Amino acid sequence: MARSLNGQIISVDSMKVYQRMDIGTAKPPADKRKQIPYHLIDVVQPHESFSVDRFLVLANRAIAQIVSSGRPVIAVGGTAMYIKALLYGLFDGPGTDPTVRERLREQIACSGLSALHQRLAKIDPQAAQRIHPNDEKRIIRAIEVHELTGRPISQFQRQWDRSEPKGWTVIGIRRPKEHESRRINQRVKRMIDQGFVEEVRSLLNEPKPMSRQARAAIGYAEMIDHLENKTTLDEAIEVIKINTRRLAKAQRTWFKTFAHIRWIDMDPDQSAQTLLQQTLSLLKDSGPSSQGCGPE
Repeated sequence: MARSLNGQIISVDSMKVYQRMDIGTAKPPADKRKQIPYHLIDVVQPHESFSVDRFLVLANRAIAQIVSSGRPVIAVGGTAMYIKALLYGLFDGPGTDPTVRERLREQIACSGLSALHQRLAKIDPQAAQRIHPNDEKRIIRAIEVHELTGRPISQFQRQWDRSEPKGWTVIGIRRPKEHESRRINQRVKRMIDQGFVEEVRSLLNEPKPMSRQARAAIGYAEMIDHLENKTTLDEAIEVIKINTRRLAKAQRTWFKTFAHIRWIDMDPDQSAQTLLQQTLSLLKDSGPSSQGCGPE
């Protein structure tokens, strides 16, 4: 699509922002990034934290730059919260409280992240359903909001249930669950074949330790457990597959809250060229000034 429209791409992905985390995040190959400008890839070091607020600042800066050059913006993701923030802005929730966050981290160290996710499921089942059990940052934030306001974070996020975002055409690609599961298994095998174990080992050997956020990324968290002798390689690979399928399920739940996605149901044997024609047709029907934003 970017080639057809002479556009530029914004990555809407919370983990592709990290440098040297390449295989596990399935970044576009370097040769592709030389052909077409990509934005919001490799913008922070693995030891740094990254937030949706910072993403919005960088994304809006990139959008302004692309639009000023007269080229269309194609935002591709990825991370559902980042997509919603890009389309509608951040929800009007409370600020952060370092004391609350530190106490919750201490609880994680004592009882484990799964216990905190179970607590979230009791106070905000809707948020717990769409937040992955390994997503420490978002679990902490959801509980923090509840403690500070007495209200579940899902209530604040209802501001996102609004009219179609101005200036954007949102196109989603759906596949049958069975096909999606096969693709996940193939992807994990490809990661291992490409040297994922060594990529994670190299990250762990860097002078500054990986941030909590980077370590929690699916694939990296499980491989770190293996390299710390907590699991075998085969066990780590199977858990990566399981957690990726769970993430896919959580994303499907998230995207159900998007009221204005133009969905394309993709057959297993459908060609990329056919898919391109479908997306271009949807963009044409939406008007010449639309930008593209696509979840998959």
